[in-house]
Amino acid sequence: MKKAVLGLVFSIALLSATPFVFATTFPVIVDDMDFENTVVVLETSSGNITIEFFPNHAPNHVENFIGLSQSGYYDGTFFHRVIPGFMIQGGDIFTKELTNNPEMWGMGGHTIEGPETKLDAEFNDIKHNRGIVSMARSQSPDSAGSQFFIVHENSNFLDGKYTVFARILGEESFATLDKIASFDTNERDVPLDTDQVKIIKALVTERPQGNEIEMALPEMTAAPTAIQNSVDQVFESNYFGIKFNAPEGWLIQQPPKSNPGSPDIVAVGASTGGLPPSISITIKDHTGKTFDEIIEEKNTSLIPLVEAGNIEILTQEKTKINGNEAYVLSAHGKFQLSPDKETHVKFKETILSYPDTIYSFTYTNEFSKFIQHEETFDKTIGSFELLSETKDTTEVPSEIVIEDLITETQTEEEGGGCLIATAAFGSEMAPQVQLLRELRDNTVLQTQAGTTFMTGFNQFYYSFSPAVADYERENPMFKEAVKVTLTPLLTSLAILNYVDIDTEEEMLGYGIGVILLNIGMYFVAPAAVIIAIKNRRK
Repeated sequence: MKKAVLGLVFSIALLSATPFVFATTFPVIVDDMDFENTVVVLETSSGNITIEFFPNHAPNHVENFIGLSQSGYYDGTFFHRVIPGFMIQGGDIFTKELTNNPEMWGMGGHTIEGPETKLDAEFNDIKHNRGIVSMARSQSPDSAGSQFFIVHENSNFLDGKYTVFARILGEESFATLDKIASFDTNERDVPLDTDQVKIIKALVTERPQGNEIEMALPEMTAAPTAIQNSVDQVFESNYFGIKFNAPEGWLIQQPPKSNPGSPDIVAVGASTGGLPPSISITIKDHTGKTFDEIIEEKNTSLIPLVEAGNIEILTQEKTKINGNEAYVLSAHGKFQLSPDKETHVKFKETILSYPDTIYSFTYTNEFSKFIQHEETFDKTIGSFELLSETKDTTEVPSEIVIEDLITETQTEEEGGGCLIATAAFGSEMAPQVQLLRELRDNTVLQTQAGTTFMTGFNQFYYSFSPAVADYERENPMFKEAVKVTLTPLLTSLAILNYVDIDTEEEMLGYGIGVILLNIGMYFVAPAAVIIAIKNRRK
């Protein structure tokens, strides 16, 4: 691993010192043509992929891709990132210029204007469905170059965040896409045999006469999409004196502190099979150490894991975020979650240094799904602030959820807390519980009837909830039983997400309806079953 890191550092130094001689002459002059009637045929080692364009939705990206194809830029490159069920990514000049340096694959790319230039985003309302061609980029929206990806299966979580500019056409194209997606890859999603995924030539040509391969219009999102921001939930804790944005719909909790290194706050997203994505925050004192000493201590703690082959350090960077010293580290880990399955996980940890305190944010997700929330995690870091440094913390838009979870989930020493939150923590029910909290704050508590009901309900609920929550922590089987019991309740309450409640009468009507529904599920239906069983025995 140390050799790999040194090799990467050496390669970067070599790149900065030695100019490349590219076969393509920049700037590329694009031939005058009708982009709507132009296609590019990628002749790959596994078959052809025909691409048609959307010049009315992303004119600059279309011109850039056609220009690079026309110049021969893509010839000899290969798809360096293959994730079945998600996408295949290619277009990096380094895959043919640095064939012996795979650490650099995925880091190259130019526009038709030449090196050091990037494309501004042209986000649009076309969905990232199977066969869509979209532009890869870094964390900045305006950072696209030459790299592109073809969606293997619908990936609508990308909608509005990446520029869609084309799609593939014809049975052969989809067969080639499936074939490339089926090849074996390493833990970094790089194909083991790159000759199988090579782009031999990118041919610019006119659409075949007769429109034999014409398809229906692409599916659009409900409304035109600019740069979407899915970070609209605010966590604020007077106990810790901090405030930051968190992903919408994620369940935020303060788990019991089992040791000094365990997280103080955890946000958990919905699981789509496998590990759920999570962001954890750990808060520690400086304890008289400099930031460099803290970084060295962190790296030293990772050495046994690296030497054992459990993790691989991908990137390390000391930087500044919001004017404070910061250290950003990403790593790839392998974990045996079951006897017959090894799960690849990626971590990104950002350590922020403040005068007296260290705040460590860690985003964890399965390796192939890591990109889904990486940008959101970076926005979470960018939103972080100390309440002592906030000029005005009293005016907050009503649609933003403010949670001080000390009031809902007690520390291990204090015990107690919310039995529903305790049962759902870390499970597939976590996002649903968080959505219900938002429903409570943004809908129920916005009416007098709802506020009156919640006041009385809380007095009754918290008369027994802490004792039940404590027993859930002590008895995992009991916790699972509570989860099963709560499922119908949570499902019925979610109905309120899909109705418009604008008046006191509507709140009262829907509220009574939901209560009667739960009485039916928990009391009437079981009673009917018991009576039916007794009648059969007679």
